[in-house]
Amino acid sequence: MNAIRVKLLLLIVTLILACNGLATPTSVATDTGQSAAPPATAIQHNLIPVDLPEKRANQASDADSSTTARNEEAAGGDRFSYGDYERPFNANTMDVYFPYLDMVDTQAFIDDTWIYATIQMQGQDENGNLPATYAMELDVDRDGKGDWLVLVEAPQSEDWSTDGVQVWQDANDDVGGLRPTISEHDLASNDGYETNVFDSGVGADADGAWARLSPAIPNAVELAVKRSLVDDADELIVGMWVANSLDPAQFDINDHMTHEEAGAALRGYENFYPIKGLAEIDNSCRVPVNFVPNGSEPGLCSVYVPDQPGQQPLACVEYGGSCGGGASCCNNVPCTGGLCRYN
Repeated sequence: MNAIRVKLLLLIVTLILACNGLATPTSVATDTGQSAAPPATAIQHNLIPVDLPEKRANQASDADSSTTARNEEAAGGDRFSYGDYERPFNANTMDVYFPYLDMVDTQAFIDDTWIYATIQMQGQDENGNLPATYAMELDVDRDGKGDWLVLVEAPQSEDWSTDGVQVWQDANDDVGGLRPTISEHDLASNDGYETNVFDSGVGADADGAWARLSPAIPNAVELAVKRSLVDDADELIVGMWVANSLDPAQFDINDHMTHEEAGAALRGYENFYPIKGLAEIDNSCRVPVNFVPNGSEPGLCSVYVPDQPGQQPLACVEYGGSCGGGASCCNNVPCTGGLCRYN
């Protein structure tokens, strides 16, 4: 009888241990509720820009501050109150000059599909690169207020690419405030270009915007944006930008800070010199594309209109320490971006 009781007791203990999970474990597949992410789908492109049109729509030179960098001063073209910036220097001391931030020439092109920009810099960085952000700003209704901003960060190749390319829209029309290009520093709450419609091929149109290093022009970046992406723009105003840091939300820049905060790049502005809160940036005056301006459009490169049809420009006239933003225009007739004297 005792033997039977012992066997029965051992059986009960074995059953209890088994129920408590102390039996020899076995390998069991565990469902974590997560599955491996599928591989990313490569963006498929159907339309890529080829070569820029043979005929440019417009051109504007810009000040070359390499000529005055040793004096810790810009070569001209820096008027904060009017939205003109020539600041390819570090803040406060202006003792570091960045050739890859010093725009010296710009060109705009247009064809049936694309709007193009070429932005030429004075030089590269110490590694032979153009590591900044390069952009074209489009005013498609010609009211002086930018509507679209197309930019690329640190382009790497002479092949067209969407890498690092973004397109931003000012959908609520607050860029420029009530006085486009003119400083209104009480508009700091404006959100600039607030809507991102294209980012490295991601957007409604994967082929919407492209960039590359120019295969033909040294130290130059080329941008291309589909006209269909930017309100089917036909007659428009184009301006160019370069900066180590370009925030679309901060446009117009001189509406988001005061002159005192921004500083100045010219020693003649002794109450504001040197540059302070706004540094390492350059922009161009704006050029008309596919239309003849009447002279009232804000921000346009300054030109004299001839008194009579058929008159040809004889020379550029220097003003403000530069010549339409670039000394080179004084040696070229006809000049674009300078004040032109007619016969």
